Amino acid sequence: MKVTIIGVGLIGGSMALKLKEKGLADYVYGVDFSENHLQQAKTLGIIDEISTLENAVESSDLVILAIPVDATRKLLPNVLDLVTEKQTVMDVGSTKSGIVNAVKNHPNRKRFVAFHPMWGTENSGPEAAKKDSFSERAGVICDKENSAEEALKLVEKVAENLEMNLLYMDAESHDIHTAYISHISHITSYALANTVLEKEREEDTIFQLASSGFSSTVRLAKSHPEMWVPIFKQNKENVLDVLNEHITQLRKFKSALEKDNYEYLEELIRNANKIRGILR
Repeated sequence: MKVTIIGVGLIGGSMALKLKEKGLADYVYGVDFSENHLQQAKTLGIIDEISTLENAVESSDLVILAIPVDATRKLLPNVLDLVTEKQTVMDVGSTKSGIVNAVKNHPNRKRFVAFHPMWGTENSGPEAAKKDSFSERAGVICDKENSAEEALKLVEKVAENLEMNLLYMDAESHDIHTAYISHISHITSYALANTVLEKEREEDTIFQLASSGFSSTVRLAKSHPEMWVPIFKQNKENVLDVLNEHITQLRKFKSALEKDNYEYLEELIRNANKIRGILR
């Protein structure tokens, strides 16, 4: 099968490497706004050929959009303009409602499958790509009823070859859930990093004392704004709802400390400990 990867960075590159290893993709075209990324991807064996968008799409059985969600929303209609009823298009965006709404009336809508592999790191670019990144991770297909049966089956086969656990849900539910388990984590990490960076101006030893716990908590703050600002923008209402609840929880901790109410503080912590039974 011939595959086009639009965006040959972390996610697109990792998918290409795994699909090539599995033999599902025997030839991969690379399309990217960055010439440097394309050259790196070619050198690393992620792609077999650097191509224009039109040539790559017309030559492929499967087209994967692995670019920021705002770019996907703009480019997807153009990609669907180029495909036939024998081709399949999928994306990997962290938000879904805005993307599916952008093509809901497109005549080739059924050739598109909205997909979200639930994996990512703070790193970016082809050099960050790893072929086994998706193993045992969740892969979400949204609004499957709006995709052609054979297109859906192909994306399911892609997920199987990536060794992912498939879930199905509507786009709106997906965006609510990801606001809770992904998007708020990034905002919290950015905020904590800014808090510490502000304090570090006064105490230059603070990072020397940083533990592995601190490092893991702020790891997401290394994630690039080019990717995350569009995600927050497209999922604004859901992120605001979650952020308001998070601020409420922070105020509870603040109030308990201000009032020396350590019994309530312990209660808050013990309640939070319930997460152990969910995440292991």
